[in-house]
Amino acid sequence: MLFAAGLAAVGWHVHTRPGPLTEAVTVIVPRGSGLASIGRRLEAAGVVADARLFSIAARLTADGPLQAGEYEFPARISGTEVLALLRSGKTVARRLTVAEGLTVSQVLALVRDADGLSGEVTETPAEGSLLPETYHYSYGDSRDAILGRMRDSMERALEAAWPQRAPDLPLASPDEAVTLASIVERETGLPAERPRVAAVFINRLRRGMKIQSDPTVIYAVSEGTGVLERPLSRADLVTASPYNTYVHTGLPPGPIANPGLASIGAVLNPLDTDELYFVADGNGGHVFAKTLAEHNRNVARWRRLEREAREKD
Repeated sequence: MLFAAGLAAVGWHVHTRPGPLTEAVTVIVPRGSGLASIGRRLEAAGVVADARLFSIAARLTADGPLQAGEYEFPARISGTEVLALLRSGKTVARRLTVAEGLTVSQVLALVRDADGLSGEVTETPAEGSLLPETYHYSYGDSRDAILGRMRDSMERALEAAWPQRAPDLPLASPDEAVTLASIVERETGLPAERPRVAAVFINRLRRGMKIQSDPTVIYAVSEGTGVLERPLSRADLVTASPYNTYVHTGLPPGPIANPGLASIGAVLNPLDTDELYFVADGNGGHVFAKTLAEHNRNVARWRRLEREAREKD
């Protein structure tokens, strides 16, 4: 009995002292793993010195089941700390960032390529239905599940934003707001410009003018990918597509990308301005105008800048 007690004391000392791990390591515990399997996996990774001792300690403490998942173990972690971590279920938080203005096809490519997600994507969400932001997930979460979270986030965002919209907007529904927000998202990368760009489109809609947005044409001619590896041509501008806002008056039949919260907010509360036109300024932003004559001068200046840039090249 004394020998057994002494052996147990030695074993417990080994289990509670700093472990053999010399640097942090990540270990995946698959679902359905038994104690012996987990112990061997931890021993192979250098987290514990003896898999059998780890299994015995887990049975003797019996403070709860060990949970599957991906865990990061710091250097010198003791056996008792290893058990506590595995019982806590505090797995590694992975992240997937969806940038504003990506199309559904681009988001699906990100989800398919995301390391640690499981399963196939079984359905294609509607364009504009996914909210761009950073999503945290755990190893083994399904691809369909994270897409569902993106849809839920967009629905909640619209439920909160739509009642806060400015009065008398020429938008009949949250869906139309998302459609216009997606155009604003693709038109400018400058946060400060979004409410101003939105105001131009709102003003044009109110007057029955065509929106004439290049990104809608790009969406049409790229067949929904939103990527065109060449400048738009004159032929593109007359493309027979309902998404071509140079041909059709009003909004296109749906979004051309997934807009972020800022663009949705800009559309629902646009800047108070009479401006009807804008064109690139050559520095990443845009020059705005109230009259066609002023806009034509701005366009001529932009074309001159483009020509000078080509001559330098």
